[in-house]
Parts: sequence; structure tokens; C-alpha cells
Amino acid sequence: MNKITIIGSGSVGSTIAYTLTIMGLASEIVMIDINGEKALGEALDIRQGTPFCNPSNIYAGSYADAEDSNIVIITSGLARKPGQTRLDLAQINVDITKKIIPEIVRYAPDAFYVIVSNPVDILAYTFHKVSGLPEEKIIGSGTILDTARLRSRISEYYSVNQKNVHAYVLGEHGDSSFIPWSVANISNVPIEDFRNAILTEENFYPELNRQEVEEYVRKSGGRVIQRKGATFYAVSISVCHLCKCLLSGIDTTLTVSTMLHGEYGIDDVCLSLLNVVGDKGAHSKVLLPLNDEEIAALHKSADTLKGIIKNINF
Repeated sequence: MNKITIIGSGSVGSTIAYTLTIMGLASEIVMIDINGEKALGEALDIRQGTPFCNPSNIYAGSYADAEDSNIVIITSGLARKPGQTRLDLAQINVDITKKIIPEIVRYAPDAFYVIVSNPVDILAYTFHKVSGLPEEKIIGSGTILDTARLRSRISEYYSVNQKNVHAYVLGEHGDSSFIPWSVANISNVPIEDFRNAILTEENFYPELNRQEVEEYVRKSGGRVIQRKGATFYAVSISVCHLCKCLLSGIDTTLTVSTMLHGEYGIDDVCLSLLNVVGDKGAHSKVLLPLNDEEIAALHKSADTLKGIIKNINF
């Protein structure tokens, strides 16, 4: 019996609720929103489809209804507009999050908290500074979506299953993120060698264009927003996968945003490294063998976030 509370019933929050239902991850889903009618409508719409899914009780509620939740997902806040960076939203969404934290933690002190709202690294940091929750229970969705975009794009180059692609996006969920190409591989073959490692009569695979892939990953969110106004499908699938890992009895490695304490010489900032995630939360980090150039890129990303933190009123 898993109970998941979602704060925010906009496009992302409601799509997460829908995806959780389809995946059968929760027997109870609570939707909370300042616009109560919106939450009621979204919950009703999803609930009426549950006869064709695993049994689940989905309803709109208040903070008190979040009691005994296993996971609380934060999607509330203003959405990113066309041409707006995630960091432009910082102070506005920090203020919103600061109001939510005492209300929800009061009723669900033992839950895992998955922060999805942007700028996700700054809001995860806000949770660490304000909530008083154990660090392993505070998890920003971070670059799990960026990593999914990366794996998706590389799989298109070689017409190979995305699950065979092992590559990551690290750092900020934003413009200063980077790809550590030195550890990227497909089925244990270094990414640069994979094209020539496939034994076929005719080698028709293109050379991997790193710059094109990096630009694809970095600009995908903006391109989707430009075309349809918002991103919510891919991020919802990513977040639901994270929830599945938190409810699982075996650990998984994911690029989520957590607090750093000296890893790679970086301290007191939340950004995405490869973390070990399971039913104890995001409880450990995997220190990838990054080269000097990649470590410098990670420091640049951390400095970008620290520059924002300096100007935020927590």
C-alpha cells in the first residue's frame, strides 16, 4: 500500500498523477493545489479511468490528507515561459516553496520529498535549509530528464535500445549542465568506438556529433515550450521512474539533485551527480572517474548555482 501526494495540479502534477496510475505505483494518490477546483477536476478525470488500471484511490485533498504519505512530489510554482530561463524563476518559486514546506512536513514528516518545480536545484537547496528533513529524503529530479534526453538522442544515432546507452548529464538542471563523455558507453563499448565495433556488412552508422547532441539536450526543453507551451510528458515519466526506485527494495543509480559535501571539491550546493536511490532515499553518491575538464565543468555549474543562491532570500 503506497501513498503518494502531489502538490500542484498543473500540467506536470496532473500528468504525474496519471502516469502513476497507469504504472500502478500507488494505491492512494492525493492531489493538492491552491486551485481546489482544478485539483478536483484532474483527480476525477483520472479516477474514472481506474477500472482499467490497478486499483487506486485518487482524490483532491488538503495538506492534512497527506498524512502517512510515502512520497510527496512538489510541482507547484510558476512555470517557465518562452524565452525565460529556469533561474529567472528562482526567488518567486523559492517564496512559494517556503510557504509550502512547514504545511506539508507537519503532516508527512517521514515521506521522501521529490522536488520537480524549477529551478529544481535551488528549490532542493531551499528544502535542505528550511525543512529540517534528513538529507537522504530530499531529492531534486535534477538531470534525470536531461539524461533521458541524452540517452534517447544517442539511441537514435545507432538504432539501439535506450536501455543499452549508459551516459549521463551532470550539474545544474539548466544551461550549465554538461555531459561527461569520458564515461559514456553503449553496452560497455566506449561511445566513440561503438560505431566501428558493430560488425555489419555495411557500416551505415553516422559519426557521433558531440556538439549536436549537447545542443539537443540543452535546448530540448525550450524547443518543446516554444512549440506547445510547456513540457510535461517526459518529465512525468522520469519522476514516476524515480518514485518506482524509491519504493523498490533494490537500489538504482540515478542523476538526481542532492546536497554536496566536498565531492569533487564542491560543498553546500545541490546539483546532480550519480546517486544511489532506493527505499532508504538518495543515500549515497557514485563518484564517476571524471577527467580534469569534466571536473572543471562541474565546478562551473556549481559556481553558477552558488551565484544564484547568493542573491536568494531563504
